[in-house]
Amino acid sequence: MIRRSDEKRVETKKLFNGEGQVIIQNILNGAPEMYGKGRVFSHSVLKPGCEIGWHIHHGDGETYYILRGRGLYNDNGAEHEVGPGDVTFCDDRQGHALKNIGDEDLETIALILYQ
Repeated sequence: MIRRSDEKRVETKKLFNGEGQVIIQNILNGAPEMYGKGRVFSHSVLKPGCEIGWHIHHGDGETYYILRGRGLYNDNGAEHEVGPGDVTFCDDRQGHALKNIGDEDLETIALILYQ
């Protein structure tokens, strides 16, 4: 299979009551293409000031790989600045959030796998 760039599904939405919206380009289209092992493999863009609001994972874990920009990552209440090349992980029954604190787009690859 080859999925060309212009064939990827793109969504813009507010996530978990965070400020602004997140632009999400799905790399794989959910569980069927992930053999039931996960539900998200996407490239996400947060414009300056936008965020993925605080949320807790249930039955899965989420990894962000930071491609570009500066973010403030909330790891169960502890906040850490993140940038290009950094990786975050939120385990099952843990919570996290991510906010763009820079003046350019914050781009990530997000992966959610089932426990």
